[in-house]
Amino acid sequence: MPMAQVIDEAAVKVLKDKHLRVTPQRQIVLHYLMTHHNHPDVGTIFDELKPVHQGLGLATIYNTLNTLVDTGIVIELENGDAGTHYDYFGRPHFHAVCQNCGKITDIFYDDFANLESAAIKQAGYMITEDHIELYGYCPDCQRKLGLTPDAK
Repeated sequence: MPMAQVIDEAAVKVLKDKHLRVTPQRQIVLHYLMTHHNHPDVGTIFDELKPVHQGLGLATIYNTLNTLVDTGIVIELENGDAGTHYDYFGRPHFHAVCQNCGKITDIFYDDFANLESAAIKQAGYMITEDHIELYGYCPDCQRKLGLTPDAK
């Protein structure tokens, strides 16, 4: 198996804090998710990694993703196509999901941390995890469907 790619130091710290080894397989899958913002499913990850990492099997990718999801480094997304998609969550963000084609777009918002603080302050919740999705139509589908975005 070719040498593993460099991954985010914060991700390495999370793995080590959870007493998990930073294996080549974990590095390869994490690097892929960190550099591809297409929210792939397992099949896509396998198809794109197989030519370069021939020793990386489908079962290994499934197991690696499950471990990374358990750590919180990676999150699972559903986009209406009956498949589970994956996203590196090293930098908190939310998602805009197209109701027509299912495309998922990362939205990085500088005030993301304040959303959690507001929920705690207003509702008294102890937040254990977060996942925010906004639904609408991507620019391509707006054009295809003849929609015009509302001015807000």
